[in-house]
Amino acid sequence: MTKLLPSDKALVPFVSVDHMMQLIHHIGVEETLRGLADYIEADFKRWELFDKTPRVASHSDKGVIELMPTSDGDVYGFKYVNGHPSNTKAGLQTVTAFGLLADVASGYPVLLSEMTMLTALRTAATSALVARVLAPKGSTVMAMIGNGAQSEFQSLAMKAIVGITEVRLYDIDPAATAKCAENLAGQGLKVTQCTTAEDAMLGAQIITTCTADKQYATILTDNMVGAGVHINAIGGDCPGKTELAPAILQRSDIFVEYPKQTRIEGEIQQMAPDHPATEFWEVLTAKAKGRTSDKQITLFDSVGFAIEDFSALRFVRDQIADTGFFHPLDLLADPDDPRDLFGMLQRAKA
Repeated sequence: MTKLLPSDKALVPFVSVDHMMQLIHHIGVEETLRGLADYIEADFKRWELFDKTPRVASHSDKGVIELMPTSDGDVYGFKYVNGHPSNTKAGLQTVTAFGLLADVASGYPVLLSEMTMLTALRTAATSALVARVLAPKGSTVMAMIGNGAQSEFQSLAMKAIVGITEVRLYDIDPAATAKCAENLAGQGLKVTQCTTAEDAMLGAQIITTCTADKQYATILTDNMVGAGVHINAIGGDCPGKTELAPAILQRSDIFVEYPKQTRIEGEIQQMAPDHPATEFWEVLTAKAKGRTSDKQITLFDSVGFAIEDFSALRFVRDQIADTGFFHPLDLLADPDDPRDLFGMLQRAKA
């Protein structure tokens, strides 16, 4: 067989899980979170330029597989992601993902990357960006309800971007709480392990819920939430899955990424179709108000949106330049004559 070496046009930078982890440690975990938040904020501020569509979802009784596409007119991006809550029983991740950026002018991919690790980081960076804007000023304590794979990222993002100094942990599985506490040891946070959700919320100005069960659930009841807090509800991400009692939503000012998606997948799927919700990009661009009083309950009804993944992929593409944290992947066929793909095949024949 004739060995045909791939041309530069055939090679696409591929960031593996190993390279992603090396890149994160090269930059620093908290600095990565701050960098991602900066890129997400920049793209939210140009929100109106983007193609926007709710993610394309394929649901089963076991979970969901989704595609999340968007484009700013120059660059196209998408993420493949699943959500299978029962996976952990088989030793598998609940969420796995990969993503791609492409040049709109040619359609050629310019980056392929793992996004299981990156999604955890961008989700946390988005939460902390929103909390920096909406949470009570001077917030120092966060309750972390649900201590699975996302909990450490959320805690460190709130430390790096908002300035919290204490995180209070609760999970129905004490082993998950112990795991999170061990991972956060030595990270510059006071960590308190709690035996009830109510205990975790004592003194907290920020309440983050991140549970995995694919069902209507009431992780927070109405009497658990007092005035003057910010709720970061990130567990809901598909129809039929919620974490908050409807009465909490009635008392809160609700902020969302993209209403057409959130009304299907978020906490507000429990409410009337016209229940008020403010798009967060409007707060960043001063088109809408955020927190207006100390007594206000603000709620970020977060389900994750494609523009956040686009921002994260942009960040990675910029960071890997002039580093060795990627593989040149022979992904694209590049015949000498664009019209002679078959000839390229024939020349590779023994």
